[in-house]
Amino acid sequence: MLWQLYGNYIHTMKKKGRGRTSRQRRRKSLRTSELSKVSESHKSEFIELRKWLKERKFEDHNLRPTRFSGTGRGLMAVKSLQPGELIISLPEKCLLTTDTVIKSYLGDYITKWTPPISPLLALCAFLISEKHAGNKSPWKPYLDVLPETYTCLVCLDPQVVRLLPNPLKTEAQEQRTHVQELFDSSRGFFSSLQSLFTEPVEHVFHYNAFLWAWCTINTRTVYMKHARKECLSAEPDVYALAPYLDLLNHSPGVQVKAAFNEETHCYEIRTASHCKKYEELFICYGPHDNHRLLLEYGFVAINNPHSAVYISIDNLIDHLPSVDTQMNKKISLLKEHGFSENLTFGWDGPSWRLLTALKLLCLGADEFTCWKKVLLGEVISNTNEWKSFVWSRKICSYYIEDAKTALQKISHMKDEEAALKDQLTLVENLWVEELKLLQGSADILRCHILGRILTE
Repeated sequence: MLWQLYGNYIHTMKKKGRGRTSRQRRRKSLRTSELSKVSESHKSEFIELRKWLKERKFEDHNLRPTRFSGTGRGLMAVKSLQPGELIISLPEKCLLTTDTVIKSYLGDYITKWTPPISPLLALCAFLISEKHAGNKSPWKPYLDVLPETYTCLVCLDPQVVRLLPNPLKTEAQEQRTHVQELFDSSRGFFSSLQSLFTEPVEHVFHYNAFLWAWCTINTRTVYMKHARKECLSAEPDVYALAPYLDLLNHSPGVQVKAAFNEETHCYEIRTASHCKKYEELFICYGPHDNHRLLLEYGFVAINNPHSAVYISIDNLIDHLPSVDTQMNKKISLLKEHGFSENLTFGWDGPSWRLLTALKLLCLGADEFTCWKKVLLGEVISNTNEWKSFVWSRKICSYYIEDAKTALQKISHMKDEEAALKDQLTLVENLWVEELKLLQGSADILRCHILGRILTE
């Protein structure tokens, strides 16, 4: 009876979490939590930024600049935040937009230049010029907290870019070409600014400075639509750099409301979910997959629900029997009806588009006339369904091996190229996420195929 009572007592204490072991666990958890984040509000650059923002009528009592182990620099909630609560309300005078640029010393140069430059180029020119001005720039407190370098794919070493998945590698090369061409086509306008500088203008507006400005705008601006300005080209003027607000990191599962309030003349963010005290506050940049996040923002989101592995039509064909005399016609039909792109594996297995493309490619000679029904999602035969899932699994297995090979190459290169370690780790993270996704898809397909075997 005594042992029974003692056992009940221990069970109750464990259940309530009042025992010594429980206290030790809580202390360890607290220490781990504290180590995973370090406040940066005491740093001189943030002290100066707060002073600068206060002069422009912005003060914040909800958040604190903090460095987190998983996401880097971000904002931590210093109190519990409730759904619908106004988190940040940044006055318009804190925002850096094309209005800021046109009202500045660059305005006359931009107005006189023909043909009109784009809103993006106007912002790039202003950022480069202000950064060059150093202590003389009124925007210095903000410029001092911006990254010195970026990890967008346009910034990565060509050796690292070659290790990317093929579709993303192509996009990265296109992005690099686009930025280079934009810089080359802007040299004339930059030359027109020579009277503003004592040194040769090409020493101020060089490619690395332009790349930094382009990445700053591409990765850190919020969407804010502006009225068309006659002195700028007709390209969309939708950029606004938002000091302090742009410290918020991305999480794909977070819901927020973010927009410029025309009544208060502030850019406002309200959370749609609860955020606990001392936790990092996130916003969502949009429902982007990891390819888009890495290309445009320079990071990979772990367990991103929007992620997908893209399969090229050529790889589908490579894994199908070469004796199919109707293959060329099938490929033409897929391309003609828009089924040759956006073929993917996701967390829930092969996409409907991928399976539909495979079903059409797997049609037998006696079934070929039913191709329209396939594209409409109809079941043609059990044999066709079976073939499409079997080939889907084979293609998935091929991509799994491809991911493993890429990870081995990255591992070897990290040993040989120490200077590229951070860039390689970024690409490694992408491949790790793709491998997890593909392995999940393979398990789903394995279960589906086994289920069909057992029911037949």
